[in-house]
Amino acid sequence: MQEQTPVILMNFSGIYKEEEFWKDRQILWIEVQDICGTNCYCDEEAIAEINKRTENYPAAGIHFIDSGNYHYMTRLWMAKIKEPFCLLVYDNHTDMQPPAFGGILSCGGWIAASLEELENLRYVILVGPDEAAYEQVEEKLKDRVTFLSREHLQGMTEAQINGFLEETVGRVCESLPLYISVDKDVLSTKDAQTTWSQGDMNLTTLMSGVHAVLECVKNAGGKIAGVDICGEADPETIHENERNDCANKALLELFTDRIEW
Repeated sequence: MQEQTPVILMNFSGIYKEEEFWKDRQILWIEVQDICGTNCYCDEEAIAEINKRTENYPAAGIHFIDSGNYHYMTRLWMAKIKEPFCLLVYDNHTDMQPPAFGGILSCGGWIAASLEELENLRYVILVGPDEAAYEQVEEKLKDRVTFLSREHLQGMTEAQINGFLEETVGRVCESLPLYISVDKDVLSTKDAQTTWSQGDMNLTTLMSGVHAVLECVKNAGGKIAGVDICGEADPETIHENERNDCANKALLELFTDRIEW
């Protein structure tokens, strides 16, 4: 099973070379560190080069896409999906900000860009940002988003969170494939160290919620369209990377054990 699961590492910053979670597995390494115009914002030339280097790789699989600076890669991976689908995102930020520079793809606005540009993306389930941040999102986008805020998460038990996720996935996705994107900045600093401001979710809570979603999809006869994970730290500033390595290993094991592609 594990050998059949495509595991792709995108090397934007070099941080994965400092980690161990992937070293006992067969992985596909995509070298993108030499591409200019990729840090936080991705210009048209960079998108074209990234698409060229990923053209032979599927959306179906587990993609490690480096730090949150490159979370826009989710938008590029999802563009490969050729049927209607839904998106589940764990993130401490909405990633639905309007572009600062005339339509350029960014790590802070990729969800909004995906909703506006990908006709096969039907619905988004967003878990983790605070309510004040979500209030800044354009109203027209909210019609296709179910939002579970950081404040609500703080007042819920793990069982309640899982129940909400199961009900929401079952209701809004129905029989549609589900793409899952996890930014580790949703986690507290005791479980990850990321480039961006972090939430206060425990890794066990994240794992339990993802497991519940995967079981919900499986029991409904649905499928996972793809998975990606980001939230690495800046290699130049990180001091303790073991937490990220452990979180990546746990998530990788969960996805490889529970998904059949």
